Amino acid sequence: MLCKKTSKNQLTLPKEIVEKFKGIEYFDVVAEDERIVLTPVKIVPAKDRLKEIREKVKKLGITEEDVSKAIKWARKRS
Repeated sequence: MLCKKTSKNQLTLPKEIVEKFKGIEYFDVVAEDERIVLTPVKIVPAKDRLKEIREKVKKLGITEEDVSKAIKWARKRS
C-alpha cells in the first residue's frame, strides 16, 4: 500500500492498516536504515502506572531501606 507525505510532513495511513490498531492513538516512530517504523504505544496515566510499580515493589519485597541503599550505591559509582 502507498502512503503519501503531505506538504506539512503528515502521513495518512490507509484505512486497512488503521483498522488493525483499534483504540491506538499514538505510535512511536523510528528510522531504521531506509525505513520508517511505527510501533503502537498505549498511553497510561501516571497515577495508574505508579500504582502498578508500587504493587510490583511490594510483591518483590523491596523496602524503603533497600531503595536508600541502592541510591547510595549508585551515587558512589558516578
